[in-house]
Amino acid sequence: MKTILSYLIVFTSLISFGQTQIKGQIIDEQGIPVSGANIFVIGTYYGSTSDENGNFSFTTSVTGNQQLQISFLSFETIIYDFVVEKFQSKVFTIKESLNTLNAVEVTAGTFKAGDNSKATALKAMDIVTTAGSAGNIIAALETLPGTQTVGESGRLFVRGGEADETQTYVDGIRVGQPYGVSANNVPTRGRFSPFLFSGITFSTGGYSAEFGDALSSVLLLNTIDEPTQNQTDISIMTVGVGLGKTKKWEKSSFTFNTSYINLAPYQKVVPQNLDWNKPVQSLSGESIFRYKFKNGILKVYGAFDYSTFDLNQKDINFNEKISFNLQNNNFYFNTSYKGYLNDNLQLLNGLSYGYAQNKIGISSDKVANNERTLHGKFKLRNSFSNRFKLSVGSDFFHTNFDENFNVFEYGYQNNTIAFFSEAEVLLSKKVAFNVGLRSSNASVVNEFTIEPRVSFAYKMAENSQFSLAYGNFNQTARQDYLKFNSNLDYETTSHYILNYMYNKQGRMFRAEAYFKDYENLVKYDGVQASFDSNYNNNGFGYAKGLDLFWRDSKTIKNLDYWISYSYIDSERDFINYETQVTPSFVANHNFSLVTKYFVTEWRSQISATYSYNSGRPYDNPNGVEFMSEKTKSFNNLSLSWAYLVSQQKILFFSVTNILGTENIFGYQYANSPDLSGQFQRQAITQPASRFVFVGFFWTISDNKKTNNLDNL
Repeated sequence: MKTILSYLIVFTSLISFGQTQIKGQIIDEQGIPVSGANIFVIGTYYGSTSDENGNFSFTTSVTGNQQLQISFLSFETIIYDFVVEKFQSKVFTIKESLNTLNAVEVTAGTFKAGDNSKATALKAMDIVTTAGSAGNIIAALETLPGTQTVGESGRLFVRGGEADETQTYVDGIRVGQPYGVSANNVPTRGRFSPFLFSGITFSTGGYSAEFGDALSSVLLLNTIDEPTQNQTDISIMTVGVGLGKTKKWEKSSFTFNTSYINLAPYQKVVPQNLDWNKPVQSLSGESIFRYKFKNGILKVYGAFDYSTFDLNQKDINFNEKISFNLQNNNFYFNTSYKGYLNDNLQLLNGLSYGYAQNKIGISSDKVANNERTLHGKFKLRNSFSNRFKLSVGSDFFHTNFDENFNVFEYGYQNNTIAFFSEAEVLLSKKVAFNVGLRSSNASVVNEFTIEPRVSFAYKMAENSQFSLAYGNFNQTARQDYLKFNSNLDYETTSHYILNYMYNKQGRMFRAEAYFKDYENLVKYDGVQASFDSNYNNNGFGYAKGLDLFWRDSKTIKNLDYWISYSYIDSERDFINYETQVTPSFVANHNFSLVTKYFVTEWRSQISATYSYNSGRPYDNPNGVEFMSEKTKSFNNLSLSWAYLVSQQKILFFSVTNILGTENIFGYQYANSPDLSGQFQRQAITQPASRFVFVGFFWTISDNKKTNNLDNL
């Protein structure tokens, strides 16, 4: 024990040697001290927060020319160039952001991620520093209230809605295939890497009239407008390798990243619950070209993904495991232009194309399908004054899907055209409202919808406000049904939302109550949807609940944490359900605690995430009542540690479900009873007890300071 203490003392002494003290004070334009401002040396862990008198102080071992960043919510960020050895105590004055004007902002149903947004809940860095997310945007969003952890899917389930009720957009243009492919009851991931995105807006309901064909939610991903410098990023991981490159010119820039993933070596070391013949292998990449005009910016974005795997899956109805293999090719192209035609009139237009091809083998059966999607969008936004802004636009979405199952062929085509208009009105700094209307026509239905959207906000005090939102939303039936029957009506829902938000000096609290009324949901007969099922739109349901969110980066120095809790009561009579019950993907209680602690002496960030979901319903054919039983609760504790080896080199280590909790997501029952009259079952579990990740990330940049710290 004494030996260990001696080593710790020596280690601490070495770290402390040769450090320089950085101190000063933060005040606003009125000379009032600012408490809770974040101050740090860019590209390092060295930093602090200002105290109640606006003072800050920390030590650093870096030398030479550096940059100090000072930021505080609703204020402009300061970047201060200095030489460490010559630094003297200084008073910094931060100015209120001109984008906020201390005015009310409609926040009902929306989590935003932008430096100047008072609705900010998670910034881009938060998405990827959440322990357990493994760089997956969807996994990080599951720590927010209103979402469900559906471990056997890996997709985003929001407020009682299925995964396909959420649509994903890149720079305002829709993505046709936002998720990777996987086998039944094996979770997938979102296709997009967080590295190219500067902001993420996540709507849990009541979203803008600009977007449609989503009953529950929209996820908006905004690519970086302009990189700061030339740089190269190298990643060496336990699951593969990655390479990124950014080249910057006077008016344009180009960024790409690519990765090769092969889980075979990893799975030889870490035990798996699945019987893999050929573990997942994938080659993927993203790129974006940007060109800045005098009054606008053009972006051309492209992403590709090739993946393949082969495994044997146990089925309760068969003695032998069923062989399942898949080969997927996916391509997504997106181009958009955003700029001003004059001082007040803004133009946004864009076009995207998506192509997905799957070749699937299920024992002796062969399945091949192709999906092609096209989205075009045109939008004008005129600022008549600071108090009134009006947006008008239209978009067109095309889907062409075909599938071949042995000798049988299925498929459909759909063309949707939509028109939208929305007014943003600021009556005063305390009162604002948005009024919008969307109307769309899908060729599979051939009927125009009428979808009003209204939201209102009232600022009751300097740091707190109420918001209300109401909207009607329509969506065409999902692909699994349209490929067999293309004469189904729109599924519809109405959203009613009441929101309260408090936001002050590094602390945020959100409380939101909601009610969703579903109509015209698709129903069919039989065990699963098939070509000979009878389909109709007689389904219905509701979802209601309360979402709570608390975030605090001020109370404890160097600690940033948030707590999410959701209560949901939801019932549906849809698909092949016998009656109106809680769906199998809904847990009544959902809780998450996310913590991130910066240890400057160790040049480390230590993060932990704990997630809890109460049991989910499932149907036991041995019982009498339909969907009357529940699984045991879901528990997951994940940890991560990022260590700054040197200015541009980071070693990252993470473990998901570190306690090895055996989470069960449901059960598969036999199609027929055994000799004793009982239906046998098998549990649907996670692919592995834990996921262990180790990565080394090296950045080579012009300023020799930038690293991947913000992307871990």
